[in-house]
Amino acid sequence: MTFPYSRTKSGQQPCIIGIGESEYKRRGGHKDTSELTLLLQAIRTAANDAGIDARQLDGYASFGYERHEPVLVQTALAAEELNFSNIVWGGAGGGCCASVMLAALAVSSGMSQYAVAYRSLCQGQYERYGQFRPRPMYGQYLAPFGLMAPAQMTALTFRRHMERYGTSSDTLAEIAITIRQNAQKNPRAVMYGKPLDREQYFDARMIADPFRLYDCCLETDGACAIIITTMEKAEKLGKPAIPILASAQASGPRWSLGPMGTHNMPVDDYSTVNSRHVAKALYEQSGLTPADIDVAQIYDAFTGLIPMAIEDYGLCGRGESPRFIESGALRFDGKMPINTAGGLLSEAYLHGLNLVIEGVRQMRGTSTNQIESAKTCLVTSGGGGGHKSALILGRG
Repeated sequence: MTFPYSRTKSGQQPCIIGIGESEYKRRGGHKDTSELTLLLQAIRTAANDAGIDARQLDGYASFGYERHEPVLVQTALAAEELNFSNIVWGGAGGGCCASVMLAALAVSSGMSQYAVAYRSLCQGQYERYGQFRPRPMYGQYLAPFGLMAPAQMTALTFRRHMERYGTSSDTLAEIAITIRQNAQKNPRAVMYGKPLDREQYFDARMIADPFRLYDCCLETDGACAIIITTMEKAEKLGKPAIPILASAQASGPRWSLGPMGTHNMPVDDYSTVNSRHVAKALYEQSGLTPADIDVAQIYDAFTGLIPMAIEDYGLCGRGESPRFIESGALRFDGKMPINTAGGLLSEAYLHGLNLVIEGVRQMRGTSTNQIESAKTCLVTSGGGGGHKSALILGRG
């Protein structure tokens, strides 16, 4: 699903004008603050950043099993109107960028004046996502085969990538260490002040071969919010506006729930993250090519998702990711710097919405790990599930 923003009326192009987040803490770290309170903190921070009163919000979008319905959030904010509300079906992290797309559709069409995309996630107060639990529709089919947790399910697809293209644990180590190094410049990151080296990486326990401990994302508590409006309204506010150059949501044939469910994907697509359809839509919509992307925030619930993702999005050729990554291309000073705030592996796991926030900071020029020449930022959502979504952001 795509939306041709270029066809919108003058001034109606959607843009991001506000970002907000709670403090990120390890799972259980917010035991004295409710998930709803953290969400309201994030939304009010985003509204203040946008230069509006949170009570002016009239559009709400979320994804990934969000517990707080828009009518509840509206009431808690004392917002006067609710003119749009929606949530991306299923998909967990795969629906992250799609929630921003929903908000963008709402403001571009005039249904909403100011829309917020949000996600709150306190694993310490509710369930642990990395732990086995009966999953509706598909858990009963996977558990008898020993697939009890997302790491095990996703490891199968990456193992095939290793067999086909010679990807190794050295590739994964480069990713984990690079992203952790980025987090050392970000005081908001849960892993700030905790660098990682190769010896630590390889000494860590195996979680689901080939994924070791540091190949798996954090389990954290917190909330994020992003406010979207039109360029016309942003100009009146006098606030920096980050244009959404493209947004897309898609899935390939027979993917269904992918490795998180059926493992019934076509053989040729098995060692991918099901994002080639999304990538095609993004580039067609924006008029850009992979060569035009300056920095990327790639969904990193597991390190193994990144080699497959950068191939799907054309940032390197298919099967070329091991050599590309091990050349240092993903580092801060490399050809394609990624996850500059620490990503889901080292900043926080908010089902990917913190990746969008870092994308906005890069385009504003305010990242703690700023790529000075960057004019475009790719943000991707999802890795192990079925449908995926993504954004391309531009400089304000």
